[in-house]
Amino acid sequence: MNIAVIFAGGVGSRMNSKEAKPKQFLEIHGKPIIIHTLELFEYHTEIDAIVIACVKEWMEYLQDLISKYNLKKVKTVVPGGSTGQGSIYQGLLAAKEVAAGEKSIVLIHDGVRPLINKKVISENIASVKSHGSAITSVTVKETVLVVSEDGAIDYVPSRAASRLARAPQSFWLDEVFSVHQKALQDGITDFIDTCTMMQHYGKQLYLVEGPQENIKITTPDDFYTMRALLDARENAQIYGYQE
Repeated sequence: MNIAVIFAGGVGSRMNSKEAKPKQFLEIHGKPIIIHTLELFEYHTEIDAIVIACVKEWMEYLQDLISKYNLKKVKTVVPGGSTGQGSIYQGLLAAKEVAAGEKSIVLIHDGVRPLINKKVISENIASVKSHGSAITSVTVKETVLVVSEDGAIDYVPSRAASRLARAPQSFWLDEVFSVHQKALQDGITDFIDTCTMMQHYGKQLYLVEGPQENIKITTPDDFYTMRALLDARENAQIYGYQE
């Protein structure tokens, strides 16, 4: 079974929206950002189920959207945690229930990262089957500086050997769940993402190349970038471009 674990637990404090809505519920092209994201997985033939970890106060609102947009693969919506790591863990707990003991792959994805494509999802699944993991990434286009605590440049890594980790980040469900439990047992609750956690515990990670536009919608600039990219995709349909 292939299960998409979508975390949408943020409140969008950096978005500065005039609407009192978390960023995942802001609308672009006539539908909320979270729906753009969920539909990518809903309409992908290799995805069997979707679980969502959502900010608790907006769960009912999200359930209404799921019904409105007829998303049949969403099996459950659970409250998110107090951190990103906590929200992913709650999503994995829900995925364990959905899997009901069946060996399964989980694709962990941000609810506010709607600019991936079918190819990325398929390649994530294939990489987990072949290598046990898949970290969607993009090449670095600018020089990366690693700085020390006092702000001085520590070193400059090779651009050719550098990547930006994005999402989905995909694993065998049982393995990633056990690593999340290990982190909690060790009292660690602030891993920035599952890729960082898995690397910390010595797991081998494999990369999948994703599109450069696979950004996370966090700030107003991101919002306008997404809208422009969706406009470009619409225009591309007219002019005959195919993804």
